[in-house]
Amino acid sequence: MGEFELLAKLRERLPAAGPRIALGSGDDAAVTIPGGATATSVDAIVEGVHFRRGEADLATIGRKALATALSDLAAMGAEPGEAYVVLGAPGDLDEDGFHALLDGMLELAQATGTAIAGGDLTRAPVLTLAATVVGHAPEPSDFVTRGGAAAGDLLVLTGEIGGAGAGRLLLDDPTLAGAVSEDAAARLRARQLDPSPRLHSGRALAQAGATAMIDLSDGLAGDAAHLARASGVGVEIDCGSLPLAKGLAEVAAASGVDPLQLAVSGGEDYELLAALPANALGEASLRMGEAAETTLTPIGKVSSAGGVEFRLPGGGRLEAVGYDHLAEP
Repeated sequence: MGEFELLAKLRERLPAAGPRIALGSGDDAAVTIPGGATATSVDAIVEGVHFRRGEADLATIGRKALATALSDLAAMGAEPGEAYVVLGAPGDLDEDGFHALLDGMLELAQATGTAIAGGDLTRAPVLTLAATVVGHAPEPSDFVTRGGAAAGDLLVLTGEIGGAGAGRLLLDDPTLAGAVSEDAAARLRARQLDPSPRLHSGRALAQAGATAMIDLSDGLAGDAAHLARASGVGVEIDCGSLPLAKGLAEVAAASGVDPLQLAVSGGEDYELLAALPANALGEASLRMGEAAETTLTPIGKVSSAGGVEFRLPGGGRLEAVGYDHLAEP
């Protein structure tokens, strides 16, 4: 089947355009009528870097492609709106494969209120998906950036960390699964293969007065450093307060990896790290409960000194760095 025939078939499966879309997929560009303020982000996942086709079905890969992009909107406290997806397809991807990828994207799009409004299709050496997502808010000031944290703010973290890193270890070495229950191993692998964007949590934290926020795509160590740099502050994190994924310690021990290092340095957890005024913690916790998406844990504070400190329970310091795609292997 040719490119244009395939695109026509895929377009037929897209739901009706929402109220913000005046012209959807099928022309040279989509036309939207957003109103208010918009936030736009682009993210890509590449076979052999972010996923391996033998480890997950194509629908799961499609979901991950959209989820990783939507996570950036969650970190802004945005309401998701439109998505534009570029698919780079290797020669062995057949028509059923294209539809399976779309199945996964449409599933998450429907669950999050996202409209897939356009995209592009091309050949590529390996399967590559890039999603551009647009989020909305009434005013530009309603978005939460990385740059607003102030000394004295609390640091809070949604959910648990380290699950994606432990899941990667399990996928690389299936024998490690014997260290945990079958259910625990499945949950850890799912954190790596099928992340969930914390969109409800991001809006809850924004509404509670979060001064800065970032999603954990490159690990807590790396992303905390990004937030500190953008805000011109330092952050002090209490390692004893970190909410570690269940089963992480056992998998790390079985693989000879320090569990705390894995938790703070491993990427792709897609939780949210936020700074909050100390008097806003109660409201944030209440709003998080109403969002009913995940938990919220205070893990430290913002200081006037620069940099990131991971403080161990015994008084020492943990040296850690986040994931860097361009670092030497």
